[in-house]
Amino acid sequence: MTRTAAREIAVHFAFELGFTNQTAEELLAEALNRKTFEQIGEEEPLYAEFPNEKQREYISKLVKGVYEHSPELDEYISKYAIGWKYSRLNRVAIAIMRVAMYEILYMQDIPNAAAINEAVEMTKHYEEPEVVSFVNGILGSFVRAEFADSAPKPEKKEEEAAGPEEPEDSVALTSAVQISATFLVIFSAICLAAEDVPDVQIKAR
Repeated sequence: MTRTAAREIAVHFAFELGFTNQTAEELLAEALNRKTFEQIGEEEPLYAEFPNEKQREYISKLVKGVYEHSPELDEYISKYAIGWKYSRLNRVAIAIMRVAMYEILYMQDIPNAAAINEAVEMTKHYEEPEVVSFVNGILGSFVRAEFADSAPKPEKKEEEAAGPEEPEDSVALTSAVQISATFLVIFSAICLAAEDVPDVQIKAR
């Protein structure tokens, strides 16, 4: 399993945290195990391979970090989502940005540009181009403003994150949780494993 795949799984779990009263520890105990992966892996190839110990540590660190720092991360998202109320932002995009911002703030081994690039590429997999531009713009603005006077992390390879783009009126607005079929499968499987299915409207692409 690649780090990209492990990061995507962490985003799925971070998304799930938004719809449960569980702690990160409780969620990980139910979701990050062979039984749950076997169940989800029947429909979602990402879960066909159970992560090794190092990969599980990475996933756990991201999920616990997002859980513990969510007020701080959401404050940054709100700060740079200019013109948008947090409550109206796309929930999948929020999960992706929370993970990326946690990596940027607290994981020194991950270059900022790499964290942004991975977030943007993941958003492309789940959302429309307008949401991709929205995520890219927020993360780019966040790094430029908050780390303007900081020494850059060591770059592992040449990667450039595109500059911010102004969101269209429909970019972040959602009356239901706009989510891909993949997220729907994973979200349902984890909830069923916990026997805790929240009343959430989900619109699959």
